[in-house]
Amino acid sequence: MPSPNQDDRPLPVDMLVLHYTGMRSGAEAIARLRDPAARVSSHYVVEEDGAVFRLVPEDRRAWHAGLSHWRGHELLNGRSVGIEIVNPGHEFGYRPFPALQMAAVCELCLGIIARHGIAPRDVVAHSDVAPDRKQDPGELFDWEGLAANGVGLWPAGTPVPAPDQAGAPALLARIGYRTDLPLPVLLRAFQLHWWPRRIDGVADAATLARLAEVAAACG
Repeated sequence: MPSPNQDDRPLPVDMLVLHYTGMRSGAEAIARLRDPAARVSSHYVVEEDGAVFRLVPEDRRAWHAGLSHWRGHELLNGRSVGIEIVNPGHEFGYRPFPALQMAAVCELCLGIIARHGIAPRDVVAHSDVAPDRKQDPGELFDWEGLAANGVGLWPAGTPVPAPDQAGAPALLARIGYRTDLPLPVLLRAFQLHWWPRRIDGVADAATLARLAEVAAACG
């Protein structure tokens, strides 16, 4: 399902960014991602039944991340592969991601990671790279299950000394987040990915402990 919304890639791929479509149906999302007037696209779309559609070749730049930041890099479209995962999102009835869909996402990600040598810490959510704008794929996405199958990073649960709130920005930066935004915005993005039992941006003891674990896992 080729999209015209693509151009030359300026950098080698070293990131994988996962999104949800946030539209009422997969067909509606694909139509928008192929609409020249929309000026958005992704490399792949994964339907709820596990069907995978390629819109942009991996050696071309798709327009999916927008204004974005990770590990000191900006405007990440040039260095990333983007996958849109069909889900209505928080606006249209957010719901769990079906097992068939997650299996297809996992298989697709494993291939992309192998082709480009992407590090686990660089498999990220749209909300990680644009924490002030985005919340996808959200708190119901099974990051832990993906990591157990070789996709992305999930801490092993080894206790690490937790910081106080003043130490949180340094750990967020170590993971990859920008730090020029309010701390609650950054912590909510962190929670959406690594501590989904609480997604309010509050720096409670459990969130700070989890933050320390993830930062330690990043090396």
